[in-house]
Amino acid sequence: MSLEVVKYGHPALRQKGARIEKITPEIKKFIGEMLLTMEDYHGVGLAAQQVGQALQLAVIDVRATDRPSTLWLDGKPADPATLMPLVLINPEVKPAAEPVAGGEGCLSFPEIFSEITRPEQVHVTCTNTKGERISFRCGGLFARAVQHEVDHLNGILFIDRMESKDKRELQLELEVLQTETKAALKRKK
Repeated sequence: MSLEVVKYGHPALRQKGARIEKITPEIKKFIGEMLLTMEDYHGVGLAAQQVGQALQLAVIDVRATDRPSTLWLDGKPADPATLMPLVLINPEVKPAAEPVAGGEGCLSFPEIFSEITRPEQVHVTCTNTKGERISFRCGGLFARAVQHEVDHLNGILFIDRMESKDKRELQLELEVLQTETKAALKRKK
């Protein structure tokens, strides 16, 4: 079953996710629903907060894009597709290269895009669906997607990382989206 992606203005987007201590059947079902939702919305990543759940859980799949991605497993280059779709449970991310600007969008901000500066490569350690800790280094879009989703897990949105001039240019669109989201939430009560 595909889930609803919440939009800017929904309180879940600002919540720090709780650690997942055990991979239960409910968590596995939720992961499956998140993967299906990411695919249905044509995204490259989705965090639990984006479907209204404050958990340290995100999914990523960069295979359908033409933007380059890199991966190193055990210090050796590898094909990023070998990890896709990737489930990140309780991820930890450390910069592994200098920051670079790159285009970003977000499923919770339809039709809003901006240049965001992030490290070009990152070291990632997380738990997989089998409960095993895995570590890797990634770059390009893969690294950008990981950082974007991990920000979500900590209640940080890509608009928080925008240059102030870019955010000012998008201010009206952001206000309209936030107002529409809050109005929709009131109607649901």
